[in-house]
Amino acid sequence: VIPPPVIHIESYSEDSISFSLKMTTNIKVSGYVVNIYWTFDTHRQEKRTLIIEGEKSIQKVANLTAHTPYEISAWAKTELGDSPLSFVHVVTRGTRPASPSLKAKAINQTAVECSWTGPSNVVYGIFYATSFLELYRSPHNTTTTSHNSTVIVQRDEQYLFLV
Repeated sequence: VIPPPVIHIESYSEDSISFSLKMTTNIKVSGYVVNIYWTFDTHRQEKRTLIIEGEKSIQKVANLTAHTPYEISAWAKTELGDSPLSFVHVVTRGTRPASPSLKAKAINQTAVECSWTGPSNVVYGIFYATSFLELYRSPHNTTTTSHNSTVIVQRDEQYLFLV
């Protein structure tokens, strides 16, 4: 039986998490697949996937949000097949930034100008869809470091926007 990998949180800060991966077996490991999950605005789950080569690994994941719960799951790729999943949870340090205040204004039938307030030197995600269900499951999205963006949409549709 292949055991799950051991995920050990080495350290964490306001915007990063460092963790190590190892197996407690003599089975040869060729690498790991790691998923980092977090929930955006209480209803939109985000994920980042890392493919890691080698047997032992220490990884640092940066560009995270302060005071946000993250779930790290991992499985090992071995000579006998894939291991079961292993999970850890960690909340980044600091104070979570305030939600931006969004204004969306139609420019014409296919363009919407989105603008918002918030801190500089961060990456903003703009999510939009024609229903709450689509906004949750598979919204259109774009990212920017500015405080405004023009979004191209389909004509004759109503959209929900989130930044």
